[in-house]
This record gives sequence, structure tokens and C-alpha cells, in this order.
Amino acid sequence: MTEDAPLHHDRLDYTPFPKSVTLARRRAHRLLSEWGHPELAADTALLVSELGGNAVLHGCLRDRLFRVELALTEQAVRVSVSDPRGELLPRPRKAAPDEMFGRGLLIVGAVADRWGVTELTVGKLVWCELDVVRGVDAGVDAGVGVRQSANRQEPSCPSPVTAPARNGECPAARWAS
Repeated sequence: MTEDAPLHHDRLDYTPFPKSVTLARRRAHRLLSEWGHPELAADTALLVSELGGNAVLHGCLRDRLFRVELALTEQAVRVSVSDPRGELLPRPRKAAPDEMFGRGLLIVGAVADRWGVTELTVGKLVWCELDVVRGVDAGVDAGVGVRQSANRQEPSCPSPVTAPARNGECPAARWAS
């Protein structure tokens, strides 16, 4: 994330149950709207849902919580989800068409401008960022390259999208789950 001090910050620990993901998603949507960025609220909520769902399914241990943090600076909103299972680092994979799961990080990669994983002393932190200024020319105007992450997975589209609705991803990739 940029070196700017956060304008707003929120942190809350959740029990490792699926209903907690719903609560975290709703909280993120409400906070981004209250913080003056309703245009980012839906994408932020989706990212919280995907990362929180991964924490519940793959990262939590009995009687251990997962944490969701949101930080808003002038340049970006950062979503961070930490859980106690540091030995299981996430990585994108191609799910078979008949599989119910396996697309979460592909969705994160398609929606977020950057994402990554930080190993902690106990557990791991999976983070992603959405630029506050979005759109085709946002990276050029700010003098910043768009989507600069070694973990970034480009969605597989039949042809490149030149005038994207959402930062260059294949429109179908956003809803493939």
C-alpha cells in the first residue's frame, strides 16, 4: 500500500463460521459508503467475502479467530484478512467447470489492482488493494502502473479488452464462481 497514513481504518476479529463472512462483507460495504467511497463498496465487499471465505475454509483452526482489516488512504483501499494457518499459503488454481470452489483468488485477481500474501510469525495475512481512482486512464494519470503484483493472475479472455468496465478483466471473470 502507499506510504500515506490511513484516512480511515477498521479491524474486527470474527469466529470461523460462514455467517461471519456475511457479517464482514456487509460491514465492509457499509464502511466504504460511510467513508465517502460508495463506488468502491461493492468491490470491497466482494474482496472481503472471497478472502474471508478462504480464511474460514482453509485457514482457521478450532477456537481461533480470523481478522479483517480495512484501511483507506488517498490512493487506495486495502483489505487484509489474517488467519492462524501460515503453513497453507494461498495460490490461484484453475477449477474444473463442475467444481463449486476454487475460484476465489481468480476473482480477487480480477477485481483488485494488487494482491499478495504476507507470512506472519503465527499465521498469514492475505491482502489486496483497490485504487481510489479507477478507470482506464487512472494509472497513466497517476504515473503508476496498473496491477503490479507477482501474484496477479490475468483472467483468461478470448481477446484483450481494450475499454474495460473494470480494470481490464474479462467481464465473465468477475462473476465466475
